[in-house]
Amino acid sequence: MVSLWQMEGLGYSEEAVRHARETGRIHSLHRGVYAVGHPAVSLHGECQAATLACEPEALLSHRSAAWLWGLTRRFARPVEVTASSPRQTRGELRVHSAAAMTPVDRDTVDEIPLTSVARTLLDFAAVDPRYLGKAIENAYRLDLLNLIAIDELISRSQGFRGVARLRKAVHVYRGSAFTRSDFERYFFDRGRRGEFPRPSMNLFVEGHEIDAYWPEERFAVELDTYEYHGGPAAFERDRRRQEDLKLAGIEMVRITGMRFEREPGAVANRIRRLLAQRRRQLGLPSPPSPR
Repeated sequence: MVSLWQMEGLGYSEEAVRHARETGRIHSLHRGVYAVGHPAVSLHGECQAATLACEPEALLSHRSAAWLWGLTRRFARPVEVTASSPRQTRGELRVHSAAAMTPVDRDTVDEIPLTSVARTLLDFAAVDPRYLGKAIENAYRLDLLNLIAIDELISRSQGFRGVARLRKAVHVYRGSAFTRSDFERYFFDRGRRGEFPRPSMNLFVEGHEIDAYWPEERFAVELDTYEYHGGPAAFERDRRRQEDLKLAGIEMVRITGMRFEREPGAVANRIRRLLAQRRRQLGLPSPPSPR
């Protein structure tokens, strides 16, 4: 891809540009933007051409930047660009205003200028909230999720579309204040206070240590904290354990520390309902109501 202003900077005259176009050395894509050598343009080429069609400081942004970063697999058209002069909008492009853009909001991928990951996620939250959660998940998987950068961006972007959605969506990645021992203690206390039948804690069942277990109902709860269950070995071990328990006729559910910290009453209510459902499945009589 090459722009007219780049060619002029290389010493091409207006006549030389016209001759290159007429002889098929360059092929027009946008006003003042050309594909060199052949008109077949890849998706990356479309992105680069879109930024060249605007001012030299223009950035690929929104859905298009999310695609180039690998945050989404969907390549949406028209290609989206952020520029300080949105009036340059072309029919085949969507150009957004660069209001409140700072140097930290700029980055480059494959020599294509684009918005930073944080800014891309904020813009994506504004235009495509349905897929925001998946985009953030992909950013985390690619080791691109920087919560400090996101917090800084949110702090200077109050009133912008997408701020509230992005703040809510990244909350789950902040981790829980619970340690594993805190989590177990608070969970047991909820049962001891009668919010659900009191379980046995840290019991060995079918060769596995179970965090919380109700022997009569053959029902288990695994208390998950990322620090304890976050590695690949733990991930594989946990899935194998769940299969072993299932084969032994034991049902198990998982509860995260963050969820329990955020909504302990709702979690306790669901545990109570799940135990009642399990008793019905096994044909057990209903337990006496807690005093």
